[in-house]
Amino acid sequence: MLDQLIMGFDRALRTVFANATTVRPVPGGGLPEGDLTEEDRKRAASLMRVNHCGEICAQALYQGQAMMSKDEGVKKALERAAQEETEHLAWTERRIAELGGRKSLLNPLWYGGSLAIGVLAARFGEGVNLGFLAETERQVERHLKSHLDRLPAQDLRSREIVSQMKEDELAHAETALGLGAVELPAPVKVAMKASSRVMTGVAYWI
Repeated sequence: MLDQLIMGFDRALRTVFANATTVRPVPGGGLPEGDLTEEDRKRAASLMRVNHCGEICAQALYQGQAMMSKDEGVKKALERAAQEETEHLAWTERRIAELGGRKSLLNPLWYGGSLAIGVLAARFGEGVNLGFLAETERQVERHLKSHLDRLPAQDLRSREIVSQMKEDELAHAETALGLGAVELPAPVKVAMKASSRVMTGVAYWI
């Protein structure tokens, strides 16, 4: 148990403070930079900051869920999803820097809160654990779709990143459903959406 705590603490520090790495090429990395106004760049950087913050939360959720899961198949699925989320961290981090923006100042807070939620979800059993994962990914997929509507049309680099992230999140949800995720009660879904709205609203500015 002590080893798990040490590894978990190390992972938290690396997720929040270290630069993330990616195995896959950055989507849109070979595209030319769009002709963006200063306002366009600020809006795009803010949206990508929100997306980066969402990936911080995803890492913490997966860590908390995997930590408490007793099913090796579920653990491996969570680890695979977490690896792709790490790549999302790297992509959004790089794009934020290219746009002259910054990451959220509240990332440690978002990480800690999401870790606690992940641990809590796992305590209700594997079906609920996977159901929470599936619903989270569905909501993130819809959130990313809305960002494609809000990003400047000429910001092809950001749009390619968000599009690939959207595909990955949908695949994670389908994986969770295939492993036996149960449908969460409507009030839980509403609460998840409300908390996500608070996080995204704050992260857009801070």
